[in-house]
Amino acid sequence: MIRKKDGKKNIAGTVRDLISPTVETLGYRIWDVEYVKEGADMYLRVTIDSDDGIGIEDCEKVNRAIDPILDEADPIEGSYYLEVSSPGVERVLSSDEHFERMKGAEVEVKLFSPVDGKKSYCGTLIARDGEFITLDSENGEIKLENRMVSKVTTVFHW
Repeated sequence: MIRKKDGKKNIAGTVRDLISPTVETLGYRIWDVEYVKEGADMYLRVTIDSDDGIGIEDCEKVNRAIDPILDEADPIEGSYYLEVSSPGVERVLSSDEHFERMKGAEVEVKLFSPVDGKKSYCGTLIARDGEFITLDSENGEIKLENRMVSKVTTVFHW
């Protein structure tokens, strides 16, 4: 199903639908698709993941495979830069799938406004449901309301 060319969210969803079968056939998962403006330029960013990690060769392979698909379907009006990358070791969690895959990982939860005097909480991700993100921290279990959360990122200790 091709979605209309109106709106950045629809473009990202359309692109995801178009390229998912090819990306999965190559042995990768799509972590995220973004269509964003930076300065005067538009960027289509496809972030891929796999259980074995992602290297530059993987990004090149996926780029070469999806470029003709995007050219043929032409879901984006105007010019843009295509970037294929890894989500990295410190990755932003935004979808239900992200939270499910990262259960048990250490995360940092940033809030829009302070709760108990803090705007940031760290701990092991236990769960996220419709209302709360639950962490296991050194001070015990913490439940933070989803509506209060501005960003959740995995934490990697260098």
